Amino acid sequence: MTIDRTVPRELLKPGADGRFGEFGGRFVPETLVPACEELEKAFDLAWNDSLFRTELSDLLREYAGRPSILTECHNLGRQLGIRLILKREDLNHTGSHKINSVLGQGLLAKKMGKKRIIAETGAGQHGVAAATAAALLGLECKVYMGAVDVERQSLNVFRMKLLGAEVEAVNSGSRTLKDAVNEAMRDWVASVESSYYAIGSVMGPHPYPFMVRQFQSVIGQEARQQFRAICDGKDPDLVVACVGGGSNAMGIFSGFIDADTRLIGVEPAGGAAVGRGVPGVVHGMKSYLMQDEHGQVQEAHSISAGLDYPGVGPEHSYLASVGRAEYPSVNDDEVIAGFALLARSEGIIPALECAHAVAWITKEAPKIQGQTVLMNLSGRGDKDVAQMMTILGESLGK
Repeated sequence: MTIDRTVPRELLKPGADGRFGEFGGRFVPETLVPACEELEKAFDLAWNDSLFRTELSDLLREYAGRPSILTECHNLGRQLGIRLILKREDLNHTGSHKINSVLGQGLLAKKMGKKRIIAETGAGQHGVAAATAAALLGLECKVYMGAVDVERQSLNVFRMKLLGAEVEAVNSGSRTLKDAVNEAMRDWVASVESSYYAIGSVMGPHPYPFMVRQFQSVIGQEARQQFRAICDGKDPDLVVACVGGGSNAMGIFSGFIDADTRLIGVEPAGGAAVGRGVPGVVHGMKSYLMQDEHGQVQEAHSISAGLDYPGVGPEHSYLASVGRAEYPSVNDDEVIAGFALLARSEGIIPALECAHAVAWITKEAPKIQGQTVLMNLSGRGDKDVAQMMTILGESLGK
């Protein structure tokens, strides 16, 4: 019996209240409500404007390097007993999927008359992409980054500064991504007239989760056409991506939401908002959130700075609640093994975020023998090499 895993596409646009089912919405200070409403109107006009869409498409092709290719992992696929194909977002300009959204948001900021971009970043990839778009489009850029992440992602900090961005280390709370978001939102409240907040994932108050997903949907649109072209018109059995806030996953999921394909969003064991969380409000949205019995946000942990977040995008919460997508988790040791495995078997060094997806596929392989798996390789691992040199040490020579 075939299981119907599809969700009608009309359900994937949030309602008038900005919610996917019970998730999403707009939980912001009164001073930000007009800014969110202004952004919603500006995005709706831009997304339906053929000139805006053409300008964005031209930038994605001529500047970011789209379409990104598919790469079949013949060695690792044979080893695992599956057919494994990667969507190579790591080959985009700046090294990740983040450039897709910031080019769109940067164009939108200019259209709205904003002179300055604010961004938060964990692993630094969104910060680098935001700084890149700002340099290209003639905008100022300030990036907030947790002090812990500044230390472990020093290469990306230098890249942002080289591109002309101001980087502010955040020393409050856990000094990671959650706290960087807090500071970026405070800045936005104080400078809303002149600043555009370029959120890095499918999170935050409406319209951000929907808007960022639309900018990232190019991943899924390309991937479905490309996959069918090399697989006799068929869709994959599984689509797998890592999930923190979840923009890379939502981008590729969007292309297969109405297909009979399993959608797998792999969370870090120490930050499994879907797997361990309950509905709550954080950063302007209602979503699954890691909380204690008193409703206080719990600190997330992941070896990868980009997944070190206690919540998840509201559309992922909706897909989980209706059973359309699955959100398993893997631990740090499994991620380290996945990182090294892809490098040694295919000559591709993944970002630690993406190594979560590799780890789950490796662990699940005995249960999916002979199936086709499309994995979103959303970032390259250059930024993580120094960290992994410390962890792996002399073991690489054995």
